[in-house]
Amino acid sequence: MFDDLRDLYQEVILDHGRKPRNFRRLEDADRHAKGDNPMCGDRMELWVKLAEDGAIADAGFQGRGCAISMASASLMTETVRGKSQAEAKELGEKFRSLAMTGTCPDCGASIADEMERLQVLGGVSEYPSRVKCATLAWHTLNNALDQKQEAARSE
Repeated sequence: MFDDLRDLYQEVILDHGRKPRNFRRLEDADRHAKGDNPMCGDRMELWVKLAEDGAIADAGFQGRGCAISMASASLMTETVRGKSQAEAKELGEKFRSLAMTGTCPDCGASIADEMERLQVLGGVSEYPSRVKCATLAWHTLNNALDQKQEAARSE
């Protein structure tokens, strides 16, 4: 059973890596940031369109990188749509915990659906050098929301 689940997660990562969702520039974006992971060469640009209430109405990205970084950006752009900026940042913090440890012990019911969707990337915790690939999009999102133009570096 565990091997079947791992295979499914790998298929989802490969699918999002090969055919990333929201891989586009948003011409009418309110926020923009660049991300760079110099250790492996992953690079991306992220655009965020805000709704009138400040929530994330849309997000798009372009870039190049490994399947993990592209899948993470793809899943992130889908997951943060409709979230407030604070909710998106909190989700990013929880995702970083998931990527680093493989679990999210303090993830409550309010974000259970989102974390279940992001769980496919939890396996990167077994490969510390890949955590940076998985978290690059989230660092870039924080910079975009904070209106920081310098390249976000995955830590």
